[in-house]
Amino acid sequence: MANPVLPSSGTLSPLGLNAVRLGAGFWGDRVTLDREVIIDHCREWMEREGWIGNFRGERPRRGREFSDSEIYKLLEAMAWAGHPGLPELAGIVARAQEDDGYLNTRWSGSRYTDLEWGHELYCYGHLIQAGVARLRTHGEDELTRTARRAADHVCARFMDTEEVCGHPEVEMALVELYRATGVERYLEMARRFVERRGRPALADIPFGRAYFQDDMPVRRARVFRGHAVRALYLACGAVDVAVETGDRELLKAIETQWEHTVARRTHLTGGMGSRHSDESFGEDFELPPDRAYSETCAGIASIMLAHRLLLATGDVRYADVAERTMYNVLATSVALDGRSFFYVNPLQVRTPAAPPDGVNHAAEGGLRSPWFEVSCCPNNVARTLASLAAYIATGDTSGVQIHHHTPCEIRHLGITLRVETGYPWSGTVKVRVVEGGGPARISLRVPPWADGARLSYGEVSRQVGPGYAVAEGDWRPGREITLDLPMKARWTRPDPRIDALRGCVAVERGPLVYCAESVGDDPPLTDMAVLPEEPVERVVDGIVELDVEAAPMSAGGDGWPYFSASGTPRADGASGVTTLRLVPYHRWGNRGPAAMRVWLPEGH
Repeated sequence: MANPVLPSSGTLSPLGLNAVRLGAGFWGDRVTLDREVIIDHCREWMEREGWIGNFRGERPRRGREFSDSEIYKLLEAMAWAGHPGLPELAGIVARAQEDDGYLNTRWSGSRYTDLEWGHELYCYGHLIQAGVARLRTHGEDELTRTARRAADHVCARFMDTEEVCGHPEVEMALVELYRATGVERYLEMARRFVERRGRPALADIPFGRAYFQDDMPVRRARVFRGHAVRALYLACGAVDVAVETGDRELLKAIETQWEHTVARRTHLTGGMGSRHSDESFGEDFELPPDRAYSETCAGIASIMLAHRLLLATGDVRYADVAERTMYNVLATSVALDGRSFFYVNPLQVRTPAAPPDGVNHAAEGGLRSPWFEVSCCPNNVARTLASLAAYIATGDTSGVQIHHHTPCEIRHLGITLRVETGYPWSGTVKVRVVEGGGPARISLRVPPWADGARLSYGEVSRQVGPGYAVAEGDWRPGREITLDLPMKARWTRPDPRIDALRGCVAVERGPLVYCAESVGDDPPLTDMAVLPEEPVERVVDGIVELDVEAAPMSAGGDGWPYFSASGTPRADGASGVTTLRLVPYHRWGNRGPAAMRVWLPEGH
């Protein structure tokens, strides 16, 4: 089955790219953009920057020590998308592989001398994932053989040591290769990598061993900590190992860490990672909007983890968080034209950034860039969009579960379903049987914000609460199910323990977070406070934008930005009420340099 995650057991079974076809709509349009623009954009930049030339032996070597992994992510995207350029690029990579399976353009002469920072095993992980994608979409070829030889090399070199990589990734790749081939040593190697971490296995560094998730064994941790992408990739690998070995204790440990992290260390957008200095999770409730790191790769890793936990447990909350992150991190990173990207996704940008000229050498900034010195995010977006259809629905012997609402066709149990919806702009989801038939349970996810949702089919019409709304019947072509999800803008307030957000509110509508954006001569956002009136919807070119009332904050006294308790600043409309336009967060920054904020001071 063409699927990036294909566990041998679990509560739910994924439906792959051969069973789910996306149509025109929010996600289908982005998948088309990926196939027609993003993949080629990434290839062109990696050729321009010399990263592909490294595999041809061109000197001097160019790019960071982990740049090989970007070519492998691109190969994975090409495999899922059926891109015709894959064989040529795979051949360039294969010719650089050494006789014993070792493959790295940076460390060939000094293998495994810097496991903390060298990223050799991390790079193998992405190569193996590309090989699995090719195996499941095409069958054995040069790329799959290259990946298998690298995996065999890893097992031969590391099976009987106590070493791990400073950047987790190879663990989930090895498990997926085991699932694709049935070769037990790949699973055992992944299990050992997971169990070794935290003994400790790596040297200490100024950030501390928590940066590598090497401060304690995986089973003992109670929350994700350290470098956000590393932590989430390791958790994905641990879930994969737990599912394939039947290790309920290990699975429960990751569920507990996920629960604590989502409750205390996750931004409203679903983004993870609060600290720029080490790209890490902060402490509980350390969630500053303007210093949110919220790396695109961390958002993608969060989606990958939530999907794995959903398959393992069937718990709807994992699909809920995945949806939040898909619409407000994954969709945000890439510009509408597919040619520039956010590396980090802050929830507030105070000063518009200058447009980038060529390669952006810093991850920060308030404008998407066509390429970065560290360009993990564009290629991660490319491979995720290319395989996105595999995240939409699952199936079992009783029927189909639809987790993410988007136009598509789903085939399972001899039944073809067509999903029609304008989601996320409208909340009506229609599921029509177009071919086949028979008895089945068709389940549609009802998000927690959809108060008053209603499910209708045949003579049945009933209100449904958050979770899965189930329609049961003996289905025939032409029968239809309708799920109505009320779409209404809603004010959201932060937990008072989040110091940086006290006195602020945000606006959401459906799965989308909204933000205020100031471009060019637009009014500045610095002094504005919103008034608690109901937002007014405006449809602009098919996109729902929101108008809220706002007023200037009262000025400070005596040239001093502090007040006595009785002099707290407030916006009461006395200085004039204005209208502030809010746009979906994923669309900000497409009109040029802009100031932006999600969390807005609340007036009275």
